[in-house]
Amino acid sequence: MDKPRRYKSKRIFDFTWSPNLAYAVGLITTDGCLSNDRRHVIFTSQDLEMIRNMKLILRNTDKVCLTKNSRSEAYRIQPSNVQLYDWLFSIGLTPHKSLTIGAIDVPDRYFVDFLRGHLDGDGSIQTYTDFYNTTKNPKYVYERIFVKFISASKNHIVWLHEKIVKNLGVHGAVHMTKEKDPKKNPMHIIKFSKKESLKLLPQLYYSDSVPCLSRKKILYTDFLKKYIRISYKDNYFISKYISR
Repeated sequence: MDKPRRYKSKRIFDFTWSPNLAYAVGLITTDGCLSNDRRHVIFTSQDLEMIRNMKLILRNTDKVCLTKNSRSEAYRIQPSNVQLYDWLFSIGLTPHKSLTIGAIDVPDRYFVDFLRGHLDGDGSIQTYTDFYNTTKNPKYVYERIFVKFISASKNHIVWLHEKIVKNLGVHGAVHMTKEKDPKKNPMHIIKFSKKESLKLLPQLYYSDSVPCLSRKKILYTDFLKKYIRISYKDNYFISKYISR
């Protein structure tokens, strides 16, 4: 069977690394894939904001499609660009990558932007109020915040963890889920405690102008607004975490 023909796009894509491009690569690493026809880059998300961010960064003019199944619906774009496909392949992305993806060739300078895209794609920020010890003392109420990064590929999580330690100075804990169904693949997770999350997140959201999924960022900013007063003293509190 002949391989599918590949048509060079007339649009010239700029593959110079930048914060926006690194963020897009993080999103594609988690919620995107390279098609078998060797020219389409497929990106799917239930968040329309994320789709719009991706379209803007990739300068994509295609219509956004809505895909549905019995359980959910999601938005999808699939730019047809051989140069983009080949470039993504060259830095470590492949078709059917969920279980096999490993290291992504992202410059250290832009790793934090890549990681923010990774967080928006398959990561999570969790906040809650802990009342567990209020039986001992009603004042023992604690606010918690945790950050998680998830992947079905152990090699990818090991690489991601090493890069986070090296570039951001936070360690977290790596573990694997235990699936009751033997047909399901276990998930590999990096979890950061409250202290580590407060050191990690200011580095990811280092500017109000960087692209991100607003609903996840709001979880973090609301946490700070509620429990850390916006003042010079509190900015110093955050900077202490970053400098450690």
